[in-house]
Amino acid sequence: MKMEFGAIDHIDRQDKPIWETYDSRLKLVEMYDKAGFSTFHLTEHHFTPLGLAPSPLIFLAAASRITERIHFAPLVLITTLYNPLRLASEICMMDHLTKGRIELGTGRGVSPYELRYFNVEPKEAPEIYRESVEVLLAALTQDVVNYHGKYFNYKDVPIELRPVQRPHPPLWYGTANPETAAVAAQQNANIVSLQGAKEARVPIQRYKDEWEAVHGGSGKKMPHAGLTRHVYVAETDQQAAERGSFGFDKFYESLAYLWKKHGDVPTGLNASGQMRRETLIAGTPVTVREKIECQLEESGANYFVARFAYGNLSHEESARSLELFTSEVMPHFRS
Repeated sequence: MKMEFGAIDHIDRQDKPIWETYDSRLKLVEMYDKAGFSTFHLTEHHFTPLGLAPSPLIFLAAASRITERIHFAPLVLITTLYNPLRLASEICMMDHLTKGRIELGTGRGVSPYELRYFNVEPKEAPEIYRESVEVLLAALTQDVVNYHGKYFNYKDVPIELRPVQRPHPPLWYGTANPETAAVAAQQNANIVSLQGAKEARVPIQRYKDEWEAVHGGSGKKMPHAGLTRHVYVAETDQQAAERGSFGFDKFYESLAYLWKKHGDVPTGLNASGQMRRETLIAGTPVTVREKIECQLEESGANYFVARFAYGNLSHEESARSLELFTSEVMPHFRS
């Protein structure tokens, strides 16, 4: 089974100075690059310990200076919170700085609390998001932008910056929704899911069916329809399970922080224990390889995104887990 691998990070808060976490994560990105991971994904969150990268493009700009091959795809930029013309300019800057290694993941924002802190009502977010993406793609592909919507209005805006990648960088969506997956397939975009393998098969199969209907026979290569998982690789299954769970529990605490603060539970996410069982893959290299094979087969995914740094795992723990993964797991999927 030949497979491409990506890596993902929330850069969630640890019990150490923030700059130490940033330094650790940048060192890991260097390792991903050298190990042959195709893409590094970074999330965007605000006012929560879940995310220390509220401006993903700043972190990715730093990462681009110390890497050579790996691509960068935010999962996702919360487009609802941006001026789309400014975001288009920043994407173009990144595309030139990386010499064509930036890719574009967009979303409306999963947390209603984060949106409200920016005075965006969650019920309005879908329409704001739709308009913002239309303006964004226009600004990436046209010389002049004219747009008249409910939330955005622009007249005769001259566009000076255009991306390296034409017509625009590849698109990404994080989704568990079959209909959203179908729309992504129509756009020839990539998708990634955090669902359990059995549940993820529904949107992934919908994606594949729609992509074949629209693009089959075109000569295009099907984009990524991936799974993302927390991963911990160690010399024994017991050690991996213990340390992987240790990291995951702190990560989940950060994930649920804003929801619990408002007396709520995270939308669409299971309780900590169930989510850990579904999304944490821990064990020896052999165990991890077998679990990945099983989940890829069950879900139908053609791309695997691993998270090696999460919670209060030390840099040394994440780096050792990554080393075992790249030396003893990845080669199996490249033969």
